[in-house]
Amino acid sequence: MPVATQSPLNLPAPPVFATAEEERRHRKQRLAGAYRLFSRFGFDEGVAGHITARDPERLDHFWVNPFGMHFGEIRASDLILANDRGQVVEGKYPVNGAAFAIHSRVHAARPDVVAAAHAHSLYGKTWSSLGRLLDPITQDSCAFYGDHGLFADFTGVVYETSEAERIAEALGNQKAVILRNHGMLTVGHTVDEAAWWLITMERSCQAQLLAEAVGTPVKIDAASAAITQQQIGSHAAGWFQFQPLWARIVREQPDLLE
Repeated sequence: MPVATQSPLNLPAPPVFATAEEERRHRKQRLAGAYRLFSRFGFDEGVAGHITARDPERLDHFWVNPFGMHFGEIRASDLILANDRGQVVEGKYPVNGAAFAIHSRVHAARPDVVAAAHAHSLYGKTWSSLGRLLDPITQDSCAFYGDHGLFADFTGVVYETSEAERIAEALGNQKAVILRNHGMLTVGHTVDEAAWWLITMERSCQAQLLAEAVGTPVKIDAASAAITQQQIGSHAAGWFQFQPLWARIVREQPDLLE
């Protein structure tokens, strides 16, 4: 069974597992829960979007959604495992070519990353069309202050790993990247963290779009934004913010664990 740990702020922290099989099951269940939440928040757009989780043993393999299955129906047992060549090695469904291209390069460039999330969410893709980074205009948006990049190019659906490598370069060591005219991509040391960053980044895009629609938002000063980023933008904070959402979706849709 996983053993809970404590963070320096005396907050719960991600569990530690005794075996790789336990960790794999945990990651797959969290991944299914993240998909269900993305569906609830309206982040699905047809067959677009994907969240991946690195396998704890085969580190160049990742778990991902079956291509064409609705986010709101995904169970842990439905997830497929793809290798670094885009081949499905576990599961009976095909893999999204764009999911393989983008996520394989991000996972390869960032060995610290366990999970990556990408969606064509309404406010995220709207904000991305401006080709700008988010400004620190709210406490929540400060989580991304100095910690997100911009991929300022668009050439169509990302099927080529060479373009995906440029996306990974734009991401760098940060938690998120805005893909111009496309959407957003976030990463984390846990599935929980990567999913939360995309959820709160979407809301930050919405907040800035609304604020700029009626006036000129007052930006938080650089020093205060940097302090706030350290307070709410850490790996532990990202993981913890996801926990209430996880508890609710599992209570309401327990079949996702199957």
